[in-house]
Amino acid sequence: MTRSTPEDDLAQLAFEELGRMSFADHSLESVLQKVTDLAARVLPGEPATSVTIVDGRRATTVAASHPLARQLDEVQYAQGSGPCVEAATTGVLVELLDTTTETRWAAFPRVAAQRDCRAVLSFPLPAQELVRGGLNVYARTSERLDERARQVAARFAAYAVVPVSNMYLYESAVGRAEHLRAALDSRAVIDQAKGILMERHKLSADQAFSALAEVSMTANTKVRDIATHLVQTGELRLT
Repeated sequence: MTRSTPEDDLAQLAFEELGRMSFADHSLESVLQKVTDLAARVLPGEPATSVTIVDGRRATTVAASHPLARQLDEVQYAQGSGPCVEAATTGVLVELLDTTTETRWAAFPRVAAQRDCRAVLSFPLPAQELVRGGLNVYARTSERLDERARQVAARFAAYAVVPVSNMYLYESAVGRAEHLRAALDSRAVIDQAKGILMERHKLSADQAFSALAEVSMTANTKVRDIATHLVQTGELRLT
């Protein structure tokens, strides 16, 4: 029977804490901060972490625990290759275990080494998630990532990417809902203003909107704001 080590017990506690995270208590930034705090507890190398999301062909860092992580992400995005880009786009774990000797990914390993990053582990979001991306771990000390450390890191990432990706999807959905609500509100007030102009000046719907658009361009003001002013005051503002 295999006895658990204190490190294993600590890792298990971290996994359980990740599993208890809820949307109601966190934002994407606070989720990442929690992931970062736990990563520092269970992973070697004083890690800096980041989360890469790929939308279409564009990769972006949606959150980072330390400026180094964001900077090294951006180096990879600029050259179009690197561990985080590869993991996020292929869905395969990518390991860069020694930035001083690595020859893959053009200039990235050299840049990482110059910025005191010794190793990089990039874990893709699970295939069943509805967003492509990955969790990136940048080790900032010379402590070697041995096989056990990499296994713990892999287990940690498997737990961590789920709340991170779920929180990203949740915030994205909320954002889309807010944009949709704003668009519907704008459309409603514009339709109301068009109705006033159609009744007042016997215009067609297209003519009424053209009148609003003309005032909008003249006043350098959004059509929605021109429409709101008309609905509230009865005046088609000309400035």
